[in-house]
Amino acid sequence: MPPLGRAAPPPGPTFRARRLVVPGVGEGAPGRRSRARTELGRVVRASSTPARRVADVHLPATVAAAAPHQPARGRVRRLLLQPADVRHAVREGREGNLVLFAVDASGSMAAKARMAAVTGAVLSLLRDAYQRRDKVGLITFRGAGAELVLPPTSSVPAARVRLDGLRTGGRTPLAGGLLRARKVLAIERLRDPRRRALLVVLTDGRATVGLDGEPVRDACRAAALLAADGVATVVVDCESGPVRLGIAARIARAAAGELVGIGELSVDRVTDVVRAARAA
Repeated sequence: MPPLGRAAPPPGPTFRARRLVVPGVGEGAPGRRSRARTELGRVVRASSTPARRVADVHLPATVAAAAPHQPARGRVRRLLLQPADVRHAVREGREGNLVLFAVDASGSMAAKARMAAVTGAVLSLLRDAYQRRDKVGLITFRGAGAELVLPPTSSVPAARVRLDGLRTGGRTPLAGGLLRARKVLAIERLRDPRRRALLVVLTDGRATVGLDGEPVRDACRAAALLAADGVATVVVDCESGPVRLGIAARIARAAAGELVGIGELSVDRVTDVVRAARAA
């Protein structure tokens, strides 16, 4: 158990969060986050692989596949179809994901303004997850280890309650936090293999506790294991101030993930950037 620590400050302002996605195309439960093959979505292409529904025949593609063979089949006016000609519609919609938050609650993150911004960002992302019909989970790491504060659940309000009880302080076991996230995700893959996961790590990257070596190197190795598992990872860089080490970016690269500044999580912030670029 980590030391008791101190209570986190009240959350900062919430905002309309940008949509973070799992790359590729899945087949998970219907939702509103990442791309997925569905039975009722829009038709994106034709395929010779049989569809889940018999009614999903892609007629234009079927005709196009059969047309070149008509002279050999002795047909001039009427089309003669064979089973190999049939093309099926591939439909695409969106799925819900498991969004697992790994929150750095160590002493380097415990400055009042910074932790308020982090908790406000997590609340914003939780609200977004609720709207997109995701499951959510919450890990915090500080002191000597990481704690699964909330096992993956469909209850976003429960996640908010656990976030309200967040304690801060102590050293930064970043590698331990990433490995705990890896373990949780491995268990969830066995329980629900069709639901793809998105790991969102909020940290300044300033690891001070390693496993058996240098803390930052250990954290990068743990991140590389996540990449090897195929975990989609977003690292939210919470570092601020005039002196920045850029370790969060190294973690994101090792995880083959995306690096996002905490100020870039807001849709409105992204919109402002686009408007400024257009006006330049």
